[in-house]
Amino acid sequence: MTNGGTSGANATYAGDITVQEAWEMLKNEPEAVLIDVRTNAEWAYVGLPDLSELGKQVQPVSWVLFPDMAKNPQFVDQISALQPNKSAPMIFLCRSGVRSIAAAETATRAGYSRAYNILEGFEGGPDAEGHRGTTGGWKAAGLKWKQS
Repeated sequence: MTNGGTSGANATYAGDITVQEAWEMLKNEPEAVLIDVRTNAEWAYVGLPDLSELGKQVQPVSWVLFPDMAKNPQFVDQISALQPNKSAPMIFLCRSGVRSIAAAETATRAGYSRAYNILEGFEGGPDAEGHRGTTGGWKAAGLKWKQS
C-alpha cells in the first residue's frame, strides 16, 4: 500500500491501494465495501466491477451527478447508510483515481478511519492512442467486471 494523500497526524485519507490490494481487502475483510463514485452514465456505458465471486456487490454512489457534474450533496449520507461502521474499510473507485481521492478525503472527514483510494481506478489513464482501460486500473488488471 502506498500512502498517497496521507502524512501522519495530518492524514487526509488512509492511503492509495492497487486494484489487487483492493481485491484482497474485499476478499479478506468481511466488512470491506467497494464504493464506485463514478456517474450513472459511466456505470451504464463503461461497466462496474463484479464482486460476485466474493459474495459482495459494488456500491454505486456518485461523487458528482450527471449531467451537470455538480457535487452530490447526499454523498456522506449515502455512504453512511451503506457502512455505518466507521472503522470498516471503505474502498473508493472512479475512472482513473482522482474523484475517488476526494471521496476518500470526505469519508475521512466524516469519521471513517480506513477510507482508501484505488490507484488508476476502473479504467486507468489513456494509452498512446487516447483509449482507457488497456494500460491500468481494474479492467486492465483482469479483474471481473460487467457492463449493462
